[in-house]
Amino acid sequence: MGTSVDVLLVTANVGSLFDNLGEIESNWLREFYKTIHRYKPYFIALHCQEVGGKDYELNISHVEDFINNILSSREMKDFDRACVYVDNDFRMKSCFTALGSMYLIHRSIKQIYQYDFREKEYKAVCGQNIHLGSLDDVPSLEKEKFPKNFWPDFNWSRKGFMRTRWIIHNRISDNTYSLLPFFLFGDFNFRLDTQSLVENVCSSGDIQTIQTGSNNEVEKIICEEKENDHKVLLHIESKLFEYVHKAAFHENNGQALLKYDKEINHFQDILTEEEIVFPPSYPYSEDHAKPTQYMNTRCPSWCDRVLMSQSAKILIYREPEEECENNGVAYNTIGSNVCMGDHKPVFLFFRIKTNG
Repeated sequence: MGTSVDVLLVTANVGSLFDNLGEIESNWLREFYKTIHRYKPYFIALHCQEVGGKDYELNISHVEDFINNILSSREMKDFDRACVYVDNDFRMKSCFTALGSMYLIHRSIKQIYQYDFREKEYKAVCGQNIHLGSLDDVPSLEKEKFPKNFWPDFNWSRKGFMRTRWIIHNRISDNTYSLLPFFLFGDFNFRLDTQSLVENVCSSGDIQTIQTGSNNEVEKIICEEKENDHKVLLHIESKLFEYVHKAAFHENNGQALLKYDKEINHFQDILTEEEIVFPPSYPYSEDHAKPTQYMNTRCPSWCDRVLMSQSAKILIYREPEEECENNGVAYNTIGSNVCMGDHKPVFLFFRIKTNG
């Protein structure tokens, strides 16, 4: 008879945490621990982006403190194994991604193995394994920086990905699956279909576009009400999104605006996710007094996501609805009412059936 393991996957853009060490870090850790206490997972995968923040050359020394704070905390005392990977060697410009992943394993999990990409076999996980640096020689991780030609018109960014593979209680997949189940989570920079959004918002107003340069590129979009003294409804330009009804992104958790979230549709044959029932995860104010307010720098969007293959979704065990809220699966943000930086971390909690 099979057993089950409760899993918590968390994706967090932690740039603001390192740029504003102090209260944001305290809030972040407190809300992270509260989530663990509420759901009591046995396997935690925490994926972080922008580790070190904008001034990573100055802040990189705080990264190890952040890791140690989690590993040595009272809240994590029952997690007796850990695998930590942080790409923090900013001198390696050709491969530096500022990504970090932390895997925490509860003492109740007796059998857990991680894949060695070099020797092409799974190996038992023991103790604390902490890897800091470029990570290129770490066999239990695949890491890539996206090539420069992905963004030919912009400065080469630090964006990339990390990949690990696991066996928990002898379960990877059933033989019916041609591909191994996988979860893909991070800050994908997904944006709403702004053109459709603007057309809808401004359907009853007057739109003015201001163009500039030899290519007549649109520099500003201003939408005014036809009456009411031509009150400005929407003002968009580079790094500015001022919408008079921005509360719509919080009303009913922004459900009316999810129809503009279309980027994942390009991958619907491969990827899926749980129903989104939380407001856009970015860009929140970094003012401690305004933890639920969006900044006017970008159109609020569901940037941070936990996606999965169709075969992974099948593996998720769902409790009978009459016995458990949301069938025992939770997909939400962490720290919705406190300042966590410009991104709210997003988590997926679920139970997976195993053969152990």
